[in-house]
Amino acid sequence: MLRIFLGEADQWQGEPLYEAIVKKLQTLQVAGATVYRGILGYGAKPDPPGKQSPQLSKDRPIMITTIDTAVRIAEAATTIEEMLENGLIVVSDVDIIRVIHSHPEIADADR
Repeated sequence: MLRIFLGEADQWQGEPLYEAIVKKLQTLQVAGATVYRGILGYGAKPDPPGKQSPQLSKDRPIMITTIDTAVRIAEAATTIEEMLENGLIVVSDVDIIRVIHSHPEIADADR
């Protein structure tokens, strides 16, 4: 599993970085990706000490998650690392229990 943590305001060549990463994952033929927008968080640039609570900002945390083979994940992580100026990339092993795909019958579509 590959998880990428970044800020919502991060950019890549004029577009939101999270969108650019998902497009790159598609070109690398990674099985799929999901982008999660966090409500609140902090990371490498925390609020100054003594501040009562973290402030919501326009740069909310974003996490992108994808699961694929170890080879595809390694290739994707290397490629994404070049795009990420600030953030975190995490690769971990997972056990896939079941993959379910539901596709409508082609015959049903013709009716």
